[in-house]
Amino acid sequence: MKSHSILKKVPLLQFLSDADLEDLSLSLRVQGLRKKQALFRKGDEGTALYIIKKGKVKIVLPSRVGEEVILTIFSEGDFLGEMSLLDQKPRSADAVAMEESEVYVLNRTDFLSFLQKNENAIKCVLSCLSERLRKTDDLLEDASFMTVSGRLAKKLIELGREFGVKDKNAVRIGLRLTQQDIADLVGTTRESINKELRLLRKKGLVSTEGDYIQLLDLERLKRRVH
Repeated sequence: MKSHSILKKVPLLQFLSDADLEDLSLSLRVQGLRKKQALFRKGDEGTALYIIKKGKVKIVLPSRVGEEVILTIFSEGDFLGEMSLLDQKPRSADAVAMEESEVYVLNRTDFLSFLQKNENAIKCVLSCLSERLRKTDDLLEDASFMTVSGRLAKKLIELGREFGVKDKNAVRIGLRLTQQDIADLVGTTRESINKELRLLRKKGLVSTEGDYIQLLDLERLKRRVH
């Protein structure tokens, strides 16, 4: 499939004509990523916008002692890296591939030129930035006021909504997530997640197979959020 056909599926670009997409695709290059390979690190200079062609990339805030918090997970069609291009400040977090992935790379000059010519693209970027800020606010609020049990239940529901695959009456989260990954998403320790998952399995709310989680009872899981 030609790159402009794939780009048509990207929310940031979906309003463009085929001719405009064709022109934009000439400015793109494809970069491959191995599992756990960093696309960029916190503090790096922001030189490009990235659009995920395939795979999944997590945005991570690292600490000095090696711990991390996963802010969000991006998948096919999502874009990232726009903040540094807009404010010209260093990257504010790490971006790391969760699996073998490919991204389109659009350099700063071409990205800014693209925005200047496309008012709808500016609106889309602002909307996405607002949504990501709201998610960060939610993360801080949850960490301050919710128990680990509630935060885990809420995060599992979110992952099911974003990456879930319907399987009869259950929802299978289509991500390979270790207990440490889940701990980093929830903002707690792996030991706490291990304990909470055992409890959820015992209550029949989830099942696990390797690094995959299946949500068996969404209604009861939602009640645990509160």
